[in-house]
Amino acid sequence: MNIRGHDNFVKGIVPDRGVHDLVSAIGMPSSIHGRFIGRVRIIRVKLTRPLRPTLNGVAMVFTTNSRKLFTSVTASVVLLLALSRAGADAAELSAHDLALIDRLSWGVNVSTAERVRSIGATRWLQEQLHPAAEIALPEPVTAQIAAMPDAAGVTPAMLASYQEQAKAANEIPDEQQRKAAKQAQQQTMNERVRQAAARSILRALYAPDQLRQRMGWFWLNHFNVHQGKADLRLLVGDYEDRAIRPHALGKFGDLLRATLRHPAMLRYLDNAGNAVGHLNENYAREIMELHTMGVGSGYTQADVEALAKILTGVGVDVRPEDPKLKPELRPQLVRDGAFEFNPARHDYSDKTFLGHPIQGRGYAEVEEALDLIVHHPATAQFISRKIAVYFVSDNPPPALIARMTKAFVTSDGDIAAVLTAMIQSPDFETALKSGERFKDPVQYVYSAVRLAYDDKLIVNTAPIQNWLNRLGEGLYNRQTPDGYALTSDAWNGPGQMMLRFEIARQIGSGSAGLFKPEGPDAKDRPAFPLLQNALYFGGLRQTLSATTRGALDKAISPQDWNTLFLSSPEFMSRLHAEAPHEPS
Repeated sequence: MNIRGHDNFVKGIVPDRGVHDLVSAIGMPSSIHGRFIGRVRIIRVKLTRPLRPTLNGVAMVFTTNSRKLFTSVTASVVLLLALSRAGADAAELSAHDLALIDRLSWGVNVSTAERVRSIGATRWLQEQLHPAAEIALPEPVTAQIAAMPDAAGVTPAMLASYQEQAKAANEIPDEQQRKAAKQAQQQTMNERVRQAAARSILRALYAPDQLRQRMGWFWLNHFNVHQGKADLRLLVGDYEDRAIRPHALGKFGDLLRATLRHPAMLRYLDNAGNAVGHLNENYAREIMELHTMGVGSGYTQADVEALAKILTGVGVDVRPEDPKLKPELRPQLVRDGAFEFNPARHDYSDKTFLGHPIQGRGYAEVEEALDLIVHHPATAQFISRKIAVYFVSDNPPPALIARMTKAFVTSDGDIAAVLTAMIQSPDFETALKSGERFKDPVQYVYSAVRLAYDDKLIVNTAPIQNWLNRLGEGLYNRQTPDGYALTSDAWNGPGQMMLRFEIARQIGSGSAGLFKPEGPDAKDRPAFPLLQNALYFGGLRQTLSATTRGALDKAISPQDWNTLFLSSPEFMSRLHAEAPHEPS
């Protein structure tokens, strides 16, 4: 066997066995030599330029007489080199800081840990709570997103063009040609929603504003729309990119208004057809029940009807020309992209909503009603509790909810202020130390990929989209407006665990297609996940139970070790600073 190392990679070759392995490593000057003594392979690694005192002059010897363990040997070589990376600095973080990162991001990894170590947890928190409006992504990720046709937004002209194509397809006399035209349209819409999911996944994995990304998913789930209705496959990406994410850490009132003015929401909950004489209460009911005040908060059926009347005329229009209106109504027309308030469709009667008289006067009624809802005490409590469930526990303490509710009220619904109140609370600290927070499928998959590949940029998100769909939490796939459940009991059943173990094996055993571009002639550029790194030995290992550590120590290969770690009980939950207590 001959193994040589240099600054950029390690390559091991065993000619007599026909086994080879190419492992991307890390740019650390080192000397690596291998030789045979009978059937025993011996590999010696020595760092020639120490990066920190604890690695000064390290020399280690690995032996094996089994070709099945050769990959273990190679991975150990890479591990030794990894210890010399800046990742070793990340391992110097406290268990508390690692738990903090894991709780507020899509999962701890070396890059994020390095950032926290370099600037401190306090400054990192401020960066997360108050990020710049635009955050730079890695250049290859930016290029992937920029290449998507609707990355810059969905315009009324694009929607109108689709409608014209659909109409033309339906009018084709030949049955086979009509069927082919309709299938082509379906493929176009399917491709658009896949690209929307890809943008969402890439930002979740690589964007430095991790808290905003997590809150973006939270609000997308809270203001849920389903891709399968009408033409929403064309709209869900724009809905997430322009109605949800820009307001994820801003004022709740602005977020509510942005969702109300987006065609995805108006079509999903049928308000596009809500007009005087043809009242549709769907959206009005869900605004109060699911989006703001919550069930049992004091509103009545009369309030639902009043809000539905207030929302008449709020709809969608993709035509370039304005609707024909009487002269006295023209000043009240409101158009913004595909959003339209058509005064000819509005109920101008006076209403009473949540005990307040509202004079019939057009779109100003909508603004007044939204103000009443946003500033209702029930909204502050409902939203605060839901955020606490997302980050802290299935049953957050009443004192924590009260603290967050007060922050919501005093800050006029500032989401970052509510999060700050949560993070600074004793209950949050307790949760970081020992509180269990079981990961839902999105949290599980994202955290596994982030830890396994860190800043190695994937080029194909299709495997991730497939995993999320199989686990029951696919992006834009929740049919009902209540969104996916946030509590553990929805996701910890035996069927879910079996699927997670399979996904852990796929991620742990190789790149699972994540580095193979789409296309018939695309070549896979595999990257083996390195989980046994400095971050693990310096921090994550201490959060594992003795039972889990014992199981990992018995792993027969790096692939086996990765699978066991990613399917361990501890990785199924968010990190906490104290190791699990086991019965004696």
